[in-house]
Amino acid sequence: MCRNIRTLFNFEPPASDEEVRAAALQFVRKLSGFTAPSKSNEAAFAIAVEEVAQAARKLVDSLETNAPARDREIEAAKAKARSLERFGRVPIPTDT
Repeated sequence: MCRNIRTLFNFEPPASDEEVRAAALQFVRKLSGFTAPSKSNEAAFAIAVEEVAQAARKLVDSLETNAPARDREIEAAKAKARSLERFGRVPIPTDT
């Protein structure tokens, strides 16, 4: 799985459309092997991102759990601690 695709389910506040689209973009990039498609593949790439984003949003919105919603800040702190333990440094966040 692509390292930049994050879990979107069961967070408070819920995943935004921007987060869902970013995950869809990373997924399509991984599947296609393109970070930026050629002009001839641009339309197909954009359609795929939109369709994956719609499917992801539908999935995240329809899932149910009895577990309490996770806090984004706490989960980010845990991830930083794991990274520090593993690599000896905290990663620089990326927006992609």
